[in-house]
Amino acid sequence: MRLRTFVPVVVFAGLAFQPLSAADPGIGRVKLASGIALIERGGQKVPATLGQLLFKGDTLVTGKNGRIGVTFNDNTRFATGPNSRVSVQDFAFNDTTHQGKFLTSVDRGSLAVVSGQIAKSEKDAMKVRTPTALLGVRGTRFVVQVN
Repeated sequence: MRLRTFVPVVVFAGLAFQPLSAADPGIGRVKLASGIALIERGGQKVPATLGQLLFKGDTLVTGKNGRIGVTFNDNTRFATGPNSRVSVQDFAFNDTTHQGKFLTSVDRGSLAVVSGQIAKSEKDAMKVRTPTALLGVRGTRFVVQVN
């Protein structure tokens, strides 16, 4: 009897976290997840797992010992440090023209970035917002720390 009530809950929770379209390839994938590492989507938080797809609007959340590494479709790489909250507010990428836009918000913690094709495509195509600044990114590596 317990198995019957448990299985529908697990199936429902998994379905609620899937993309709207099964054909949607997402905007990136989790390449590293350690410690307390969560993906928040639509008000739900689930543990980040290797290979997990990310979508526009997702938030990466880490605890005091957590880390998440992500590679996006344009080959941008993110590494979030402990006690971080980083949102991917906007992401669009055309893999033929390499044009797109990328807006990320760092609410707290740290984010190391190696920019990919979007940042190299045109001025201000990639931006990182913090509580006190808006950074325009052009083909570079950098770290953002928000206390």
